[in-house]
Amino acid sequence: MDFVNIAMVAVVSALAAFLTNQGIAVFNDGLRPIMPEFVEGRMTRKELAATAFAMGFGLVIGFGIPFSLTATILLVHCIFLGTDIIGTATPNGKMGGMIAAAVGALYGVGIKLGLEAIVKAFEMLPVNFMASLGEVGKPVVIAFAVFPALAVAYQYGVKKGLINLVISLLARQLIVRFGVFTIGGAKIVLNPEGTALLVGMIILLLFALNEKAPKEESVDLVALFSDRVARIRKNLPFLMVMGALVAAATSMKIMAGDPISLNLIKEGNLNDAAFAALARGIGFVPLVASTAIATGVYGPVGMTFVFAAALFIGNPIIAAVAGAIIIGLEVLLLGAIAKGLDKYPGIRKAGDNIRTAMSQLLEVALLVGGMNAANAIAPGIGFFLVAGLYILNEIAGKPVVRMAVGPIAAIITGILVNIMAVIGLFQIPA
Repeated sequence: MDFVNIAMVAVVSALAAFLTNQGIAVFNDGLRPIMPEFVEGRMTRKELAATAFAMGFGLVIGFGIPFSLTATILLVHCIFLGTDIIGTATPNGKMGGMIAAAVGALYGVGIKLGLEAIVKAFEMLPVNFMASLGEVGKPVVIAFAVFPALAVAYQYGVKKGLINLVISLLARQLIVRFGVFTIGGAKIVLNPEGTALLVGMIILLLFALNEKAPKEESVDLVALFSDRVARIRKNLPFLMVMGALVAAATSMKIMAGDPISLNLIKEGNLNDAAFAALARGIGFVPLVASTAIATGVYGPVGMTFVFAAALFIGNPIIAAVAGAIIIGLEVLLLGAIAKGLDKYPGIRKAGDNIRTAMSQLLEVALLVGGMNAANAIAPGIGFFLVAGLYILNEIAGKPVVRMAVGPIAAIITGILVNIMAVIGLFQIPA
């Protein structure tokens, strides 16, 4: 199974690097709008590679790896931000594509084996803090259902956001009280957080669908960028294979698409993880669709619905088929999606607000989780270090993204405690 997992990561990384090299798909949403400058000859590959490195390297080190360490599941940012850099840095042409694929495969294997080696090394230390790192994700598991209410508050005001929050809370508590019952001898257990998320998303979408744009304001993006849309459709077979591989790997619990679903997978809450991934996908539809149409470059995971499908299905083979079909439908329906977003601007705005609400929720939940984990590793010292490192990061201009500070600070706490234990400044718990 280890060999299969490593091989899967290698193949995913190889294809992702190839797609980036050929200008077919890029993971970093900030890099995608720049790709036409290179594809259409207004930017050199050296300039593109420098841009990709500047945008992605810090996120791999400061975001992807810490989350992957806390759950021993690869956050896809570890892979795809790295393959963005590899794909842009390797030469042009078919040979360049082959080189990118080879380097990408080696990178994927290195990430997988490297993280496993780090985990094993941590387990051999005098103070084994790997179990305590699990505390990082616990607030996320409970708090993730709040973000639809926050998105409503951003878009429609605090009062409507509060209404959403109260209704979601009531739905949660009803499931806590009455969510376990028996049908035909089978015990059914409904999940409170999943129910709260579903109710909150329904309320958000009802508000958003109520907001329509005047006909005179509509712009046919697909007609405006018809050549670039045709370019995406021409490369559809590559994208469908990528969708199949990502879905299969996700169903095997090798990787996760975001920190929320990653922590839910770690806790064994696969249905909740699927709902969280589905909600995230809804949030990414406007961004991915509009940047794809305008640039002619897609994302290796599309609108991210492949993650939700894989988690709902669970079987790698069926998930792979579903992943390929989902990416295919996304690309073929780009025109219809663009028209729908144009007709219902509330949905487009909701996408932006969902992403903002998710990010802010993660910042708070992961800071609390980081504090809890660090304090579990070293009572007293943990709170001291996480609080201090968080404020120092703010003063320094946020060189580490806020949501990664908690997990990184917890890992630093574990390392420092081991150093102190060696020199006699920390007593190892019995």
